[in-house]
Amino acid sequence: MSKAHRREKQPEQVRRSLLDHAARCAVDEGLGSLTLQAVADAASVTKGGLLHHFPSKQALIEAVFEDLLGKLDMEIDRLMSEDETGRGRFTRAYVDAFFQVTRDGIESPWAALSISCMTDARLRQIWSEWMRDRLARHAQTDSHPAFKLARYAADGIWLANLMEADGLPAKELAELRDHLQGLTKQE
Repeated sequence: MSKAHRREKQPEQVRRSLLDHAARCAVDEGLGSLTLQAVADAASVTKGGLLHHFPSKQALIEAVFEDLLGKLDMEIDRLMSEDETGRGRFTRAYVDAFFQVTRDGIESPWAALSISCMTDARLRQIWSEWMRDRLARHAQTDSHPAFKLARYAADGIWLANLMEADGLPAKELAELRDHLQGLTKQE
C-alpha cells in the first residue's frame, strides 16, 4: 500500500470522536436504541475500530458517562474558582452546573445517560463514587444540611424539567436557581 492510501493512526482523536458521536446518538436515538454500528458510522470508523477502543456497548456507555462526569467536574472547578466565598462554594457550583444542563433539557447528553443511571447499576456506581469523592473533598465547607438540600433540589428540578414535555419555563428555572443559591448563603 502506498503512502497516499495510508491513514495516520490517531487513537486519541478516534476515541474522542467515538465518545462525542455516542453521546450525540444517545440524545438523538435514545440510549436503548444506540448501536455500535450507528456510532461507528457516525464517527466514520469501522465497527472493528470502535471495538478496539470500547469492547462492548456497555463499555462505550460507561466511557461516555465518565467523559461527561469529567466535563462536569471541570465546569464545577471553573465555577468554584470564580466564587470568593469558601463556605458552600462546591454546592453553588454544583447547582449552577446542573442548571446549565437543565436549560439544555432533553438535548443534553446527560438526559439519556442520567435516566439510564436509574436502571444501570454500573452507571449508578460511577456517579456515587464521583459524588462521594467530591463531598469528601469539600466536607469542611459543604456538609451543612442546607447545602445537601440545595444539591438534592437541583437534582430534582433537573429531573422534573426532563419529564415536562416542553421543559420548565426559563423564568421559573432562574427563580428556582436563585432560591437554591440563597440556601447556600444563609448562616
